[in-house]
This record gives sequence, C-alpha cells and structure tokens, in this order.
Amino acid sequence: MIRDLYGVRELPAEDAPAPLTDEEERRFRAVLFGELGNTIADQGWVRFPAHTPQDRRRLVEVAHRLTAHWGREVFVEAEDECRFRLCLAGYEVLPEA
Repeated sequence: MIRDLYGVRELPAEDAPAPLTDEEERRFRAVLFGELGNTIADQGWVRFPAHTPQDRRRLVEVAHRLTAHWGREVFVEAEDECRFRLCLAGYEVLPEA
C-alpha cells in the first residue's frame, strides 16, 4: 500500500541557521533577556524549554548577557534534554518540596 504524504517537510540540520531573520532573532533574545531576567531577579532561578540546539545557544547567550548586566554569575544547566535552568549563585540546587 502506497501512501502520499501531504504537508510533510524535511527538518533542517541541527547546525542549520535559525529560521528567524536577524531582526527577529535580536528581538526574541531581548524578550528572553527581559522575561527570564525578571523571573531570576524575583526568585533566583528560572526553567525554560530548549528543544533545539539554537534554543540552547540562545539561553546560554542570555545567561552571559545577564551576567554582564548584573555583575553576578548566572549559571546555565541542562535539567534534561528539553529543559534548561538559569540561576544565580546560591540557587544551584532547588530545595526539596
């Protein structure tokens, strides 16, 4: 039995350029900087999904920008294959609930 697949497209390679334009990429990183920065400032840490290598690079870059902005180290760690955690020193380990 032969099946026709409609609307199926090939996924880009992992190291392919982001599908966003340069301006869109800059604006998206600015939003991440503001939103994640506010959450980290409030509670000391934040979790954010990172499904692709490009997502991971964005979060690492945002953490570096926050470190430079605040003058305090913002750590980045992968919690699993789809989620990163950004935190300030002292918030590396979450308290048990």
